[in-house]
Amino acid sequence: MAFVILAKVGPERPEAVLATTILSFSISAILTGAVFFLMGFCKLGALIGFFPRHILIGCIGGVGYFLVATGVEVSARLNGSLEYNLVTLRKLFQADTFVLWIIPLLLAIILTTIKRWVTYSIVDALYFLFILAIFYFFVGAIDQLHIPDLRSRGWVFEAPEAGLPFYHFYTLYNFSAVDWAALADTIPTMLALTFFGIIHVPINVPALAFTLGEDNVDVDRELKAHGLSNALSGFCGSIQASAEVEYGEDHLLILWQNYLVYTNSVLFVRSGGDSRVAGVMLAVATFGVLLSGPVLIGYIPVMVVGALIFFLGMELIKVALVETWGKVHRLEYLTIVIIVVTMGAWDFVIGIFVGILLACVSFVLQTSRVSAIRNSLPGSVAASTVRRHPLQIRFLQDAGKQIHVLKLANYLFFGTIVGVEKQIRALLLDKFEREPIRFLVLDLQHVVGIDYSAAEAFTRIQRLLDVRGVMLIISGISIEGEIGAALWNIGLFESEDSVRYFETINSALEHCENDLLLSLYQKTDAPAEPGSSPDSLSGLLIPRFLFPARVYVLICGFPDVPKPKRPSLSGEMFSSPRRKELQQVATTAYREQHPIRRSRWQDYKQPLQLLLQAFSAVCDKPEDFWYRAVPFFERKRFASGSILYERDEIADGFFLLESGMLKAEYMLPQLGTFSELIVAGTTCGELPFFSGTRRTSTTIADRDCVTWVLNQSRWEELQQTQPDTAQELLKISLKLTSERMDAITK
Repeated sequence: MAFVILAKVGPERPEAVLATTILSFSISAILTGAVFFLMGFCKLGALIGFFPRHILIGCIGGVGYFLVATGVEVSARLNGSLEYNLVTLRKLFQADTFVLWIIPLLLAIILTTIKRWVTYSIVDALYFLFILAIFYFFVGAIDQLHIPDLRSRGWVFEAPEAGLPFYHFYTLYNFSAVDWAALADTIPTMLALTFFGIIHVPINVPALAFTLGEDNVDVDRELKAHGLSNALSGFCGSIQASAEVEYGEDHLLILWQNYLVYTNSVLFVRSGGDSRVAGVMLAVATFGVLLSGPVLIGYIPVMVVGALIFFLGMELIKVALVETWGKVHRLEYLTIVIIVVTMGAWDFVIGIFVGILLACVSFVLQTSRVSAIRNSLPGSVAASTVRRHPLQIRFLQDAGKQIHVLKLANYLFFGTIVGVEKQIRALLLDKFEREPIRFLVLDLQHVVGIDYSAAEAFTRIQRLLDVRGVMLIISGISIEGEIGAALWNIGLFESEDSVRYFETINSALEHCENDLLLSLYQKTDAPAEPGSSPDSLSGLLIPRFLFPARVYVLICGFPDVPKPKRPSLSGEMFSSPRRKELQQVATTAYREQHPIRRSRWQDYKQPLQLLLQAFSAVCDKPEDFWYRAVPFFERKRFASGSILYERDEIADGFFLLESGMLKAEYMLPQLGTFSELIVAGTTCGELPFFSGTRRTSTTIADRDCVTWVLNQSRWEELQQTQPDTAQELLKISLKLTSERMDAITK
């Protein structure tokens, strides 16, 4: 700002230049204070959370690097800044200059070594007072040493001009001499100073807290305090508390006063000044120095100040580079080193921006190494929660391998989607011949967001799947949601023949299973093909009770859909590995259930047929054993929409579903809200009933239902008259519950 004003006013009007310059400093302090206070008032201190900790550590190391460089400049009495060239190197190693900076450096190293064993807070102050006393002891003991001579050689600071009162600064204000046009030209520079202050203070405050081990820091309160102090300083005629000074040739570099405040705060607190009383005492002492004037500066040895600066710088470098070695990731440590070097060699602000850039690169590299695939499961393991007939369950245990589920998690972006594509390519290329799939389910329930690159990658995945004839199923999304909208906008769902989406993974798996069950279903009155054996699938005659009319909705999609035609052994069934495998699995499943077709109990009345059908997969007891339980069950009808029982009520019945469909709605703390379809030929409500606990679901009739119910009184009677049958029911209920919990939790 001074150069702008000097160029505008001209050197021939020094009074106007001086008056305009100090007024611009005051206005800049007020402006900076207002911005700081507004940031704290609006609670923008939380933005500091976006700065990674290793960037703050790098800033601490940068401050330490700057202090070490400053210690060399101050101790060696260099004219200007420390420049990294051969001329400066020769100057530093001249005999008369070398002793000026090497002694303070050695003194700082000695203090650092002492503090490794002596941790008392007063050690720092006593050490520097001891140096001061030794210095003046030799000055008094050696006749050839005189203060004026030591000043000229750089051992003692130059004495400022004497005779000026402490309020002399205020006499320089002269509003009549201010060049208002030149003052207006400095407004962009004021804004720049404010911007740099905004960068420094939010960085320095958390960095100071980290250095001092203080975790309870209210950055908003600190911003308000900075704002008030800057504004008060400006109104009192001083410069801003975070004012920049010219450092270098023709550009502004480091916030000198910020660094002094930062380092002095570290030294002050570590010396025991961590209370309000200590702060008040420091303020009183500082005000006393102000009243006495700057005369004391002319008697302070340079080595004392140099040793202090070196010591503070080395302490901060140790915090940044030594104490973090082996504790942070290698990329993060490299970032810290680069920040330190950049700040020391170029500029503090440049170092911050370089650190942020490197932090972004490091984040991408490290995050990309963490797979977005939370789990990879075949459909035989990750099954829907639909309660199906044993024959369907047996079929899906093998045919379910043609369903593959990839559960994705976290944020999908260009770095993590690559691993997902690689996994899918492996399924389609490396494993497809021996493990062909028909459906690929991508569950996005635990995905928190997606960028454009990752969303566009889904279209590439869809094209890959189309080549192999695999349908892409997306679950865990809503089109109105952020992720669903992103996939919709790139046109992923334009073709319903190759891509489907569902809000839950259970709905997606149910859709895939129903499609696979089409391969199992045959018309019950279809004639066998000539030459086919009774055990071949082409002549498969499935009893009608296995697929009641109302269960067609689970197999064919809706009740009135035409039944699929029989597959031909020589036709479409062998047109692909997937179809051939379904042919084989369906034949095997039916052969294992073949004794059911020839059993006498198919002609028995209900509920014996239901008992044998529902328990056939988990129990091998004969029909005579279960016949004893028949009189204890009561037949009940429920119209569509009727409530069988509600969640948290006392369980008073165990249900066998003869026809129709039930829907159980659960709300569990660990699993959330989900529903379960219960089809004919299965059981319902067994665990709460037999365990004497409350219902965990609300179950309603999704369609008109016919059930057989074992109520509490009849159960007690069964336990007394048929204890072995009651005991077997308890075992079966535990087995069925275990199977269903596996389906729910997977």
